Amino acid sequence: MSKPAESAAAPTALVPIPRGPVPHAPESARLREIEIQVDGKAVSVPEGATILDAARKLGIETPTLCFLETLTPVNVCRVCVVELEGARTLVPACSRKVEPGMSVKTDSERVRLSRKLVLEFLASSVDVSTAPAFPEYMERYDAHPERFGKDNATVAQPVKIDNDLYVRDYSKCILCYKCVEACGIDAQNTFAIAVAGRGFTAHIATEFDVPLPDSACVYCGNCIGVCPTGALMFKSEYDMRQAGTWDESRQTRTDTICPYCGVGCDLTIHAQDDKIVRVTSPLDNSVTHGNLCIKGRFGWQFVEVQPAEKK
Repeated sequence: MSKPAESAAAPTALVPIPRGPVPHAPESARLREIEIQVDGKAVSVPEGATILDAARKLGIETPTLCFLETLTPVNVCRVCVVELEGARTLVPACSRKVEPGMSVKTDSERVRLSRKLVLEFLASSVDVSTAPAFPEYMERYDAHPERFGKDNATVAQPVKIDNDLYVRDYSKCILCYKCVEACGIDAQNTFAIAVAGRGFTAHIATEFDVPLPDSACVYCGNCIGVCPTGALMFKSEYDMRQAGTWDESRQTRTDTICPYCGVGCDLTIHAQDDKIVRVTSPLDNSVTHGNLCIKGRFGWQFVEVQPAEKK
C-alpha cells in the first residue's frame, strides 16, 4: 500500500499534473533612476533609457522616422536630434542614453532649424506623398522643400513589381534602414535585403541585386510593416491607389487572432467597402511585436471566397 503523501503527489484523471509549487519567473533587478532636465523640467527614467524615453515621459512629442520601439536604433534620419548642454553637435534622442545631470533642449532654434533642413532635404530628393508623418512634420517646422527645386527626380526609378504580395517603390525610400533591421536580427533573421553602394549610389537591394523571387525573401512582409514612407507597400493597396479608390477615411479596423496556427498572433484587419485591403499587427502585442508570417499578413483571400451556389 502506497503512502498517502505519494498518492497525493501522483497524477490522476482529475489532476493530470503532479501537485507541487507553481513555477514563477524571478523578479528582475531594479534599475536605478537617473534624473535629467528636459526643456527645463526634471524627469527621472531608469538607467539605460534614452533621451527620447525621457521626453516622452514628459509628454514632449519628438519627431522620428528611422526609429521604432521594436528595432535597434541606427541614427540615420537625424530628425529626432536635440541640443545637449556641453555637446558640440546635436545628438540623436532615439539612441543617446541618459546620464546624470544632463540638460536637454528639444525645441531650441538650433534644433528646429536642423529638423527643418532634414525634412526639406528628404522631401526635395524623394517622393514623400505616401509618408503619413511628413505633412504634420513639414507644417510644424515650416519646411519648404521646393526651395531646393521642384523636381525630386534625383532618385526617381520604376516601381518594382515582381510578385503578387507587395511592391517596391524606391523613389520613396529615405534609407531609414528599418526594412533591413526587420529582415535581419531584430525580427525575421532572413537577411534577404541590405544597403548596397555608398554615397549617392546607396540603395536597398537583395544579395547581388537579384530579383526578389530569386532572393532569400520569405514574404513575411515585416519590412512593409515598418516602412515609414510607403516605399514598400501591399500590392492590394498599390493597385487601389493607382485606380484612385484607396481611401483610409472609409476603412475600418478590426482586431482579431490569426486562424492559421496556435501561436496566437494578433491581427488588425483593414477593410474598405466590406473587403480586406491589408493586414497589420500591433507593436505592443507580446506575441508578435508587430511581426507576422506570410500567412498572417497576406493570406486573407479565403475570407472573401464565395461558397458555390447550391444546385
